[in-house]
Amino acid sequence: MKDEIIKIKEEILAELKKVKESEALGNLETKYLGRKGKLTVLLKQIAGLSDEEKKEIGRLANQTKKEMISKFKEIKSVISGKGEDTFVDVTLPGEKRVLGHLHPVTIVQNELEDLFKSMGFMVLDGPELESDYFNFEALNIPSHHPARDMQDTFYVATPHPNPLPHPQPLSFARRGESKERGQEETNVDQSDMVMRTHTSPVQVRGMLKYGAPLRCVAPGRVFRAEAIDAVHEHTFDQMEGLMVDENISISNLIAVMKELINGIFGREVETRVRPGYFPFVEPGIELDIKCTICNGSGCPGCKHSGWLEILPAGQVHPKVLEYGGIDPDKYSGFAFGLGLTRLAMMKYKINDTRLFNSGDLRFLRQF
Repeated sequence: MKDEIIKIKEEILAELKKVKESEALGNLETKYLGRKGKLTVLLKQIAGLSDEEKKEIGRLANQTKKEMISKFKEIKSVISGKGEDTFVDVTLPGEKRVLGHLHPVTIVQNELEDLFKSMGFMVLDGPELESDYFNFEALNIPSHHPARDMQDTFYVATPHPNPLPHPQPLSFARRGESKERGQEETNVDQSDMVMRTHTSPVQVRGMLKYGAPLRCVAPGRVFRAEAIDAVHEHTFDQMEGLMVDENISISNLIAVMKELINGIFGREVETRVRPGYFPFVEPGIELDIKCTICNGSGCPGCKHSGWLEILPAGQVHPKVLEYGGIDPDKYSGFAFGLGLTRLAMMKYKINDTRLFNSGDLRFLRQF
C-alpha cells in the first residue's frame, strides 16, 4: 500500500503540471480527492491493516493528503491570478463586460420624475390590481356611466385578498369636527377587482392621504383589453399628474404641460390644445404634439395625421375632489394623464409600440 500511495502522489503531481484552467483543476481534484477519488478510496483501506502497519502507512497517508490539498490550493491561486508566482500576459485581449440597458420607457420616466420633483411634485405609487371603486366610482364614473365603454377593462373575478372599506365623500358641513381625513367609510363590496385602466386612481388615493394643497405625479403600468397594432398595446405606461390648491386654473395646467414637453425633448415642440371629454375633469382638454417621427408629414406612429394625442387633462371635477376628501368650494386643481410609452415613441422616433414589450435585446441595446 505504501508503494500505491507514492504512485498516486506522483500521478497527481504529473497531471497538475498540465493543468491551465480552473475547470480542469476541479475535475482533477474530484478524480483523486473527491469522495470516490482514487486517493480517498485507497486511504479507506488502512482500516483493515494491522496496528503496526496502521502507524507507518497512516503517517504517510496523512502527510500525502495534506501535501496534495496544499498543492491544489497553490495551483488554484495561480490560475485565479492570486498566487505569488502569477504571470499576467498583457498581450492577451481583455474580457468584454456586457452592461445592462435601461428600458426607454424607464429612461423617460426617470427624466420626468426629476423634472416634476424640481417643480415641487411628489412621486406616488398605487396598485396595478385596483378596485372598481377607485378605478371608476371615485373618479365620477359610476356603474351606469357610459364612459365605462370608453375603456376596455380586464375584470378580475377573484376577490381581493384583503378587502378594505371604501372612503366615502366627506360632508363638508362637518369638516371642522374631530373626524380625521378618510375616516368616513362604508363597507362597500370590493370583490370586483380590475387591472387598472389608467393611473388616475392614484389621484383619489393621494388626496385622501395628503389632503390639500397637493402636487404629485404617479407613474406606472396600465392595462386595457385592446387589439394590438403599431400604436396600441394591452399593457403600457402612463404618468398621472395632480395639482390641488386655491385658485388653480387651466392656465396653470397649460404652463406646466409646456414645461414638461419642452423639458423632456430638450427643445421647443409645437403643441395644440383642443376640447376633450373625461368624466373626472371639467372642463377637459387634449394636448397634442406635432409628430417628432415624421415632423407632421404623417406616419404609422401618428396614424398619418401629423399629430399625436399625448396628454388628456383638465380641471379636477368637484365630485372627484369630494371623493378625495377635499372641499371643492375652497380648492380647485388640474389633473393630466401622460402616456409614457407614447412619449418614448416620440423622443426616440420609434414607430411601433409593440417593440417596447417584445423582449428583443437588440432593441434595448440601442438605449
